[in-house]
Amino acid sequence: MNQKETLKRTLRMRHMMMIAFGGSIGAGLFVGSGAIIQATGPAAVLTALMAGILVILVMRMLGEMVVAKPSLGSFSDYAREALGNWAGFTVGWLYWYFWVIVIAVEAIAGATILKDWIFTDTPLWILNLILLSALTLTNLLSVKAYGEFEYWFSLIKVVTIILFLFIGGAYVLGLLPGTTMNFSNLTMHGGFVPAGTGAVFVAIATIIFSFVGSEIVTIAAAESDESEKAVVKSVNSVIVRILLFYVGSVFLIVTIIPWNDAVSLKNPYVSALKVIGIPGADIIMNLVVVTAVLSCLNSGLYTASRMLFALGNKGDAPKWMLNVTKRGVPLKAILTCTIVGFLSVIMSFISPDKVFQFLLNSSGAIALFVYLLIAISQLILRKKIENEMPERLKFRMWGYPYVTIASVIAITMIIGTMGFNSETRSQLVLSIFSAIVVVILYVIKTNVTRKKMIHTNTVEDDISKVK
Repeated sequence: MNQKETLKRTLRMRHMMMIAFGGSIGAGLFVGSGAIIQATGPAAVLTALMAGILVILVMRMLGEMVVAKPSLGSFSDYAREALGNWAGFTVGWLYWYFWVIVIAVEAIAGATILKDWIFTDTPLWILNLILLSALTLTNLLSVKAYGEFEYWFSLIKVVTIILFLFIGGAYVLGLLPGTTMNFSNLTMHGGFVPAGTGAVFVAIATIIFSFVGSEIVTIAAAESDESEKAVVKSVNSVIVRILLFYVGSVFLIVTIIPWNDAVSLKNPYVSALKVIGIPGADIIMNLVVVTAVLSCLNSGLYTASRMLFALGNKGDAPKWMLNVTKRGVPLKAILTCTIVGFLSVIMSFISPDKVFQFLLNSSGAIALFVYLLIAISQLILRKKIENEMPERLKFRMWGYPYVTIASVIAITMIIGTMGFNSETRSQLVLSIFSAIVVVILYVIKTNVTRKKMIHTNTVEDDISKVK
């Protein structure tokens, strides 16, 4: 293992497309959507639609920058170029922090499902260790191994959603035997917007985190020979993925299940399949949710390690993060992410209500901060690209600059609503605290680097005088 080795460009188009498809289909969709429906009623469809449109716009902005200026660190490097080194440092470390916490959360979720379902007598920590170790080994093999596993994980999720849309659609339209067209659940339990219009907008701050992961493909692009083509296809397909897979399936759930049925909405997809009359719905969806968890864990390790690698490349992380194996795998970066993830899992056992809850809340709004800086970066860099290399603008953001400005305002407002919601207020406050800590670390790192440079220059001057 040495620093001279580089990342291998072995991800193929099919890997990239499935990484893109699977990025926005996680356990948050299969399980978490029930909580959004309970908070907003049938109008959860509108919440999902608005959040989805915003993510589509952010992905389009990111796609424009990736195609015009391919970069190892993706949005971290774009923030650096647009706003300065502090922005690249801050975005990179915050995004890394977000994903290492996700690694812990997904490991705990996967272990819990497996323990409740199959391994009832196995201690939870052992299952956590097995899952983390297994996916770490997958990432350590090669980037192609990561891509291959993610391809099959994502394929299972995509096929499941398509089958659900097909069966659920046939059910509500009365096309299945013994059924009639029925949309009564959309209005009969207090109306379409039973919790009020405000709840629909406030819930955007919660539901948007289910879409986080769509941007992973722009990071993976650095390890593909077909990066430009893959990014364009992935960004174009995000419209179908979000509107059809997410918004479509949420619409079917609120049509099939009464929004005020709290018990059924704890596991909405299983409940909907049971209402339709699909045998073995529990087993089917448990398999799919475990797959979704493994997929997110797999991607979390990959994404966090590549962000560490990119930060090391800019001198914002230790240089040993750049050490890669002959297979082109950043071993130390991956193991760092695994260790931090497992330490977070340990905290969930030792101090679940204090330390682990702090970790969860302090990363709660980070994805929105990152999306905000992506939009601001595109707003600034578009002018620079138009002036310096207009021929690279092959993939343009719609309605620039007006749609970008509207997106910046919308994301800022969503972040603001978190402060007015008692359930998300602590996440906003602690995430701002995390951002402040990272900025302070940047200031310290900059001052230390400056002092080292001054010292080096002084020593060199003294040597030259002696000569």
